[in-house]
Order: sequence, then structure tokens, then C-alpha cells
Amino acid sequence: MPKKTVKEIADHVGAEIIGDASVVIESAATLDSAGPGQITFLSNPKYTPRVKTTQAAAVLVARQVQTNACQIVTEDPYYAFMQAVVLLHGHRQHPQTGLSQQANIAASARLGKNCNIHAFAVVSENAVIGDNCQIYSGVFVGPNVTIGDDCVLYPNAVIYDGCQVGNRVIVQSNASVGQDGYGFATHKGEHHKIPQIGIVILEDDVEIGSGCVVERGTLDNTVIGKGSKIGDMVAIGHGTKIGPHCLLVPQVGVAGSVEMGHHCVLGGQAGIVGHLKIGNRVTIGAQAAVINNVPDGATILGAPAIDANKAKRAYALIETLPEMRQKLRKLEKEISKSRTEGS
Repeated sequence: MPKKTVKEIADHVGAEIIGDASVVIESAATLDSAGPGQITFLSNPKYTPRVKTTQAAAVLVARQVQTNACQIVTEDPYYAFMQAVVLLHGHRQHPQTGLSQQANIAASARLGKNCNIHAFAVVSENAVIGDNCQIYSGVFVGPNVTIGDDCVLYPNAVIYDGCQVGNRVIVQSNASVGQDGYGFATHKGEHHKIPQIGIVILEDDVEIGSGCVVERGTLDNTVIGKGSKIGDMVAIGHGTKIGPHCLLVPQVGVAGSVEMGHHCVLGGQAGIVGHLKIGNRVTIGAQAAVINNVPDGATILGAPAIDANKAKRAYALIETLPEMRQKLRKLEKEISKSRTEGS
């Protein structure tokens, strides 16, 4: 693991230094657990008191604070911390195995330069894989699939026939991309399967989490926009279009034919019914049930989901509802008694 001085890290992230620039940093850690030789960060103001007591050698901050640690001052400490972690620790290194003799690679498949296809992976007929791709054991790449450069498909990921994967895409283990959408026509009490003739398109820099399901479109394609990150165990229905740079936290469910704008954030276990339009930069709270279109910039909570400020006030009243009910019943009795006496 490489060691870096505070100056080297500050130069790397484009930041100013308050303190001893020659301090050596060996690794990264949290505010509470960091010790000598480690770097940490402060991005949430509510954790400012912890900076005063941290034992870290250096801390990334947005502005000068009271601390014994050397301070690296930068506009976005969290992003700078990411850069520092990459500098110190790097990303996972993938083994350079080449093409395993135990992989099943169709003769008509086309592979780019420097690809590593591991044992028991399957690359089907007419599939096209770009340069520098890692295809781990148990991966299935279906017929006529196209995959760009620098992609990583972890064990047991599945890319169904005809789907398109951009550059620098990561598909985590056990994810399924392009399976049939949940489409059935019910006739006389029986459910008849509708052919799903669309595909899934994963644009550049998308990441699909473990256990995710991204359904192919019934007629239109399902699209995950550039730079969007889909957490573990997320289900995305057929024909849905997720805009660029969205974040879907684990266990989100998005039904079919939803149109979502750019830079949206969906909290864990949020659900969106089909055929809705979600605007740009929308934030949807955890476990929210979205049943209506959502305008640009909105923050919504609850089931059914409503404006976050209204939802907070409404939920604050829930624990007082029994007392309110008792007061209302008492008032009703008093009003009824007053009317009786006055008649």
C-alpha cells in the first residue's frame, strides 16, 4: 500500500493545507476510528464535534475547524476523500487470466483486446465484447449482446440476448439484465404471456448492483441512463427509462413504462407504480409509495407519497391521534348534551 504525504494528497485533490504538510498518510478511516497515519473527512456539519476529538493525522474539511489534525481544505470533502482513498488504496485489481479454456466462447463472438474471460463463463453467438473487459465465472452473455470497453461482469451476472451495454459498466454478481418483463394478457381468467420484443440498454458508466433485475421492454427499450447507479436487489420494470446520474438505493421497485429524469435519488424500498413521469432532481424517501407524477425538484415521502414537509407534519400527528380522538368524542358528547338541554 503506497504512503503519501499530506502535501501529495492535497496536490492530488487540489486543496489547501493548514498544518504540517510533511505528515505521512498510510490509509483512510472514519472520524471515530481514524488514528495516527490515517486520513478522514468531514462533510456533514452535525459531525463537527467529532473532528475536535479525532485521532486522525489529517482531515478533509470544507472550511477551517478546531482540531489537532492537519487540515486539508477543499470545496467538496467527500469527493476529495474518494480521490484520496483511490490514491492510497486503489480499486480492486482484476486477475489477468486471458481466455480460460474452460470458458464457452462461441466462434462467432468478437472479443476486444486484453479481455479476461474466466472459467465457466458463456459468451454466445454474435456477441461483441469491447477492450479490457472482465467476464467472471458463471457469467452468461446472450446472443447478439454488445458490451463496450472496460466493463466488469461479476460472477453469475446474466445479460440476455440483444441487450446493449456501454463503456465502463459494472454489473455485480447475480444481476439479471434483459429478462422478460412481467407482461400478461388476462383472458377468461387465464394469464397469457406477452412477448417482450424490446431490449435493455445500459449507457456508459452505469453500475447494476447484486441481485438486481432490469426487465427488457415489451415494445420500447428499457434504458438506464449514463452514470446512474442501481443498488442491490432493485427491480426495474419493462420499458422504464431512468435518466442520467440517478441513484436508486437497494430494494427500490420501479414498475413498467416509468419515465425518470436526471439526478433523481430514490431511498430504500421506495416503490413507483407504472406509467408515471418523475421529473429531474427528484428525491423520494425510503419506503415511499409513488402513485402520481412528480414535478422537477420535488422531495416526497410517505405512502402515498406527498410533499416531504407536509408528510413530516402529518406523521408527527400520528402518535397523538388516540388523544385527539378521545377529545373529539368528548366534545361530541358535550355538544349533544348541550343541544338536548336547550331543546
